[in-house]
Parts: sequence; C-alpha cells; structure tokens
Amino acid sequence: MLIALAGLPGTGKSTLGRLLADARAAIVLDKDTIRASLFPTRMIEYSTRQDDFCMSILFQVASYMTRNHPSLDVILDGRTFSHSYQVAALEQVAKELDVPLKIIECICSDETARHRLAHREKMGEEHVAANRDFTLYLSIKARFEPIREPKLVVNTDNELAQCLALCLNYLSA
Repeated sequence: MLIALAGLPGTGKSTLGRLLADARAAIVLDKDTIRASLFPTRMIEYSTRQDDFCMSILFQVASYMTRNHPSLDVILDGRTFSHSYQVAALEQVAKELDVPLKIIECICSDETARHRLAHREKMGEEHVAANRDFTLYLSIKARFEPIREPKLVVNTDNELAQCLALCLNYLSA
C-alpha cells in the first residue's frame, strides 16, 4: 500500500514515518532527501516547480518499489499535501499501481510546531530541507486546502506511542 504522510512542517510526519516503517517493515521515501540528492545545494530553490519535479521522481521510485516488492508498504514523506492537486496526483499514482492509498494527516498545536522547528535549529540538527522554519509553517498553514479524501488525522501533541497505535490500527483496517 501507499501511505502518505500529510501535514505542516514540524507536525511529526518524519518521526511518525520512521516509526511506521519499523513497525510495518516498510520503506520511507522522502521528497526532501530526493531533492538533496538531485540538486547541488546552490541550485535548490524550494519552488513549487522543483517540489513537483521531486515528487514526480518520488512517485517513480514508489512505483518501482511497489511493482518489484509488492509485499512492501511505501511511506511517502516530505510533502505537506496542502493543495488538492497534490492529493489528486497521489490518488492517481495509487490508482495506476492498483494499490490501496492511506493518508495520515499529522497535526499539532502552533506552539508545538514552533518548539519542534526551533529546537532542531538550537540543537544544531539540520533538516535536509533548509527552508523548514516556523515562517514556512505559518505560510503553508494560511493556504492549506483541507484534504477531503478519507484520512486519519493524528494529533502529535499526544504521546508518540498513542499516535503510532492509532496509525497502525488505521493501516490494518
């Protein structure tokens, strides 16, 4: 199955994705890692055009993995899926691959997101996407289009173990 992690920066998508991958023997494909692998640092622009290009590569890798390892779940990370065209592209890929699609939208309070994004910076932990900060969070939040497709919404302000259990139950249903 394809498992898409949606939500604003700092809401816990990557953390939850790693835990899900371990729990389900799945793989995580991350748009930001793909971008960092494809483009020299000076050519990374974080534009919609570059994001969409990186997602097209991510979808190709997901397709390859799904076709060649059909028992493997593929977790898609690194995109907020904050626009309906992004979710439509995701649905199209799942349809072409004839695999179930599960969307997990991570949410948390603004204060939690601010803390997570600032804490990483203070600790000297660099995220592969250098533009990831609270300003980006607020910018995306202001124009986030609700995901209308079936999904699980997980509030990552809750205990991580509880969030993981909710996700695992959702994926098993």
